[in-house]
Amino acid sequence: MGSDPQYAKYPDLSLAQDIFTLSNPYASDASKNASLKKLQDAISDKKMAPLYRHLAHPTEGISNTSGQGSAQATSPVQSKRSTNAASKLISATGAANSHDFPWDEELYERLKKENEAELETFKKEEEEAAEKAGETEIQAAKGKRAEFWARVGDKDEALSSYEAVFEKTGILGAKIDLVLAIIRIGIFFGDRILVKKNVDRAKALVESGGDWDRRNRLKAYQGLHLLTIRSYNLAAPLLLDSLSTFTSYELCSYSSLVVYSVLAGSVSLKRVDFKSKVVDAPEIRAILGDGEDKLAALSGAISSGPGAGDEEMEDASTSTATPASTAVNLTMLGSSAEGQSETEVPVDFTPLVGLVRSLYIGNYQSFFLSLAAVEENFLSQDRYLYEHRGWFVREMRLRAYQQLLQSYRIVGLKSMAKDFGVSVGFLDRDLAKFIAADRIPCTIDRVNGIIETNRPDDKNKQYQDVVKQGDQLITKLQKYGQTVRLRGSERG
Repeated sequence: MGSDPQYAKYPDLSLAQDIFTLSNPYASDASKNASLKKLQDAISDKKMAPLYRHLAHPTEGISNTSGQGSAQATSPVQSKRSTNAASKLISATGAANSHDFPWDEELYERLKKENEAELETFKKEEEEAAEKAGETEIQAAKGKRAEFWARVGDKDEALSSYEAVFEKTGILGAKIDLVLAIIRIGIFFGDRILVKKNVDRAKALVESGGDWDRRNRLKAYQGLHLLTIRSYNLAAPLLLDSLSTFTSYELCSYSSLVVYSVLAGSVSLKRVDFKSKVVDAPEIRAILGDGEDKLAALSGAISSGPGAGDEEMEDASTSTATPASTAVNLTMLGSSAEGQSETEVPVDFTPLVGLVRSLYIGNYQSFFLSLAAVEENFLSQDRYLYEHRGWFVREMRLRAYQQLLQSYRIVGLKSMAKDFGVSVGFLDRDLAKFIAADRIPCTIDRVNGIIETNRPDDKNKQYQDVVKQGDQLITKLQKYGQTVRLRGSERG
């Protein structure tokens, strides 16, 4: 175990979720008002003048559409910083749906003066350290300045300050912590290029001798980044592995990690892996299971494996695993790290429970209902999942269709539509899209009302590939032979 993590307090990524909520057309008015109040309190308490201007300025704020407030003259420096390097804090639908963020010129001026006074303190501390102390004290003072910029929400200043500290730091653990802080700034402002660059940078540092704790924390960072760029198949193993040893509470809450892990695993893992790593995983059963499952998982009685717990798998439509009125508080689950939030919001996992169980046991009508609930309660409310919600729902429908069709040679169209709880017309149109894209090997016979699957024959496919490649090779040899004969005749 290495030294304790540094630079892990700022930026507060939960505030980025609140900013997203203000512009989310699917968020309720109550959620928007709660997020607005939380943001206003945080800006006032943490003296976040740069972020306040970036969000709420009457003419430059990304969250304002009505231009409310009194727009007064601003300096060129303020105008330049207000862009904050083209952040992507609001939803993809743009500012048109933003919940207006009230602008208070007096509050901004007060916060700016307090920021300037705090910066002056850092400057004096650095000068004193340079005169009376050594390089370690100077680095500590510069680290405070970098954390200050991360705290108040100035992306450009924070990045340059962290890089300046990184250049003078010789301790590997501290270097990794600095890069992780830069990654969080990129995540906060939605800068995926910055995040990818520094995830690769952190991986190189960890591989050069990073300790176990930082290696484990990086796994969660990498998994979340892959989730945001729709690489669910790569994110799933990293997020699922992080469940049992999660300590990166500065990145997200444990309940959020459970949601991300289950969703990524459900859409990308093969059925055997889905069974062992999601359905039967002790860490997930401790959250999504019923009372007995939770006790068994926490005590270690449940083992994860291909045949574990088959007898306990219930129909999601009749199971009472997680009542709709019950929200699971995960504050005491997972690691007991000091950074764990003491006020983690309880989460109702009922839709997620229904999705996992109905998919596994093949209750497709319940699965479609659970999928709709997951979209409404999770995909449409989370800033990392929102952009990919349409793709996720489509891929999960495809997975359910594939799971049913692979068990049969011929399936009645009406029978399958009844199983999924949809009309024949909807099923026909939906399947046609996947068939045309070669995602499902089957044909639809509307005259006879059947779906006939075309199971791929591996041996026959290999034979066809050999014939095809052989024909291509013969064609190339013939062209080569003709070219050689022509050249020979020219020499003659």
